[in-house]
Amino acid sequence: MVLVLTRTYFPEGTNGKLVCQGRLICYTIELPYKDNMPQVSCIPEGEYFIVKRYSKRFGWHFEILQVPQRSLILFHPANHALSELRGCIAPVSQLSGAGSGIQSKKAFNKLKTLVYPELETKESILLLVQSYSSSELQKK
Repeated sequence: MVLVLTRTYFPEGTNGKLVCQGRLICYTIELPYKDNMPQVSCIPEGEYFIVKRYSKRFGWHFEILQVPQRSLILFHPANHALSELRGCIAPVSQLSGAGSGIQSKKAFNKLKTLVYPELETKESILLLVQSYSSSELQKK
């Protein structure tokens, strides 16, 4: 399974669209990009694998593996990047501003419903993180 996260960058945060096989799963929010600095930046564009992970704080969620110079980069619910994220990605049902959205738990549950069955069958989940090209932005 391949998930494609296409981002738009803003000084206050990063907004994205998460798509699988051309179908929108949810929107995403992240911190602004600040040279991949831990705790204050979203992760660099690239290809990553996702695995299921459990913690007391978030319960079952996803970890994004092999992010350069970073660890414990997760997909978990949050509605405001600057106050709730430290480099992770939060799914949201709707964007409400740069780095902010609403109904994150609902969007996260939708993502889990799609991805967990694939992980249970030992399917690899590839996350492609990219940004819109200027030609794609002109189409919008």
